[in-house]
Amino acid sequence: MADPSKPSRSESRPAKGRGKPTLRTIADITGLAVTTVSRALANAPQISIETRKRVRQVAIDIGYSPDRAAQRLKTGRTNVIAVLLEPHEEILGYGTSVMAGVAKALQGTSYHLIVMPNFLNGANLDAVNYIIRNGMADGLIFSRTEPLDPRVMLLSETGFPFVTHGRTELATAHPFVDHDNFTFAYEATRRLIAKGRHKPALISGPAGFTFSGHILHGFMTAVREAGCAYEILSDIDLDSPAGAIRDRIRRRNTEKDPPDGFACGGEVCALATITGMSDYGLTLGVEYDIVAKQTSHLLSAIQPRVDTIYEDLTATGEHMGHILLRRIGGSLSMRELQLLLSPELPFETRPPEIAVRDEAS
Repeated sequence: MADPSKPSRSESRPAKGRGKPTLRTIADITGLAVTTVSRALANAPQISIETRKRVRQVAIDIGYSPDRAAQRLKTGRTNVIAVLLEPHEEILGYGTSVMAGVAKALQGTSYHLIVMPNFLNGANLDAVNYIIRNGMADGLIFSRTEPLDPRVMLLSETGFPFVTHGRTELATAHPFVDHDNFTFAYEATRRLIAKGRHKPALISGPAGFTFSGHILHGFMTAVREAGCAYEILSDIDLDSPAGAIRDRIRRRNTEKDPPDGFACGGEVCALATITGMSDYGLTLGVEYDIVAKQTSHLLSAIQPRVDTIYEDLTATGEHMGHILLRRIGGSLSMRELQLLLSPELPFETRPPEIAVRDEAS
């Protein structure tokens, strides 16, 4: 029996000589009304999922592209999703992976994606204000949230649809997708201790970002449970140049009581740490160990001895895209607009309070 959500071969073949495909073209192919086609492409919940899938597939097959200028005049919408991309490099392939995921979520919809830089030394609100003031997008995605993030406060006050990669500590709930960095750091530190390391050290994110606080909390919980010595390398972080991390790690070994294990929040940080330890003549897996967050396959390929915990950034981007579409569509249910992604760990290795929190989120 044929799948009703997929167009037949005859449906997916555009008629010749008709010029640029339009909504009428899709309506003629599918046998649906133009208004139904329009609503299906807009992801209207009143249209069945099967019909929406069928219409989107036909639109893809025939190369349909909506007239954005006409749509904006008619609806007041830009059909644009903006992503504020910050040029941090501690997460390999961050921009590419997240953008691929967002694009996947938008596939078959009327939305297009634009990328705007948000430089680390610039004012956080500048780019957000620019987008709102000039009506450049219908929704916004951004990362590196702060506990009292001014961008979140502004967007919440104006009612502008958005979703963040990361959480805040604001009293007003807002849409987000986040990786459970508490559990990452907790598990990474427990693994170092289980490998026999007596003094684990943490290299975390820059102070001031919410995720950095979560990483620090997870690390401190693990070392306090174990009752072991520890060190927080506060003079370097994930934003530090790789050379600065390398030199600091090498210099640390010339000082008293250096650490013998490292929990690293990113792959660049881990590679720089390995280089610094190697420069001092120490061997990974012998004199010291590393557990690092991995977002690509580069670290495992270059240094298979590094223990890693994976974060799927493409999946994160796709989740953010879907949540933003729901928010633009009018959903106000925070249960539908918030997602905390946990590392894939054996259940018994996770602290009980984290397991409960995940079930409630």
